[in-house]
Amino acid sequence: MNITVEISMYPLHDSYEAPILDFIKRLNGHKALTVKTNATSTHIAGEFDIVFGALKSELKTSFESGKKFVIVTKIINAALAIE
Repeated sequence: MNITVEISMYPLHDSYEAPILDFIKRLNGHKALTVKTNATSTHIAGEFDIVFGALKSELKTSFESGKKFVIVTKIINAALAIE
């Protein structure tokens, strides 16, 4: 089953840009996914297990930095056209 996840990351510290850009860069490293970033969120499309495997791995890496984050997601059970 294909899905699309819209995810927004809100680091709870002053230097917030670097962790967001690093997270997006790591997501883009997953070649089986389609990743598109806009000003407020990132859309990730692909097969269910691959999308959630990538999110699990990359969120864990971000969380292990010891910094606090708020993560907001929307999930649809369809592969939307990401422009």
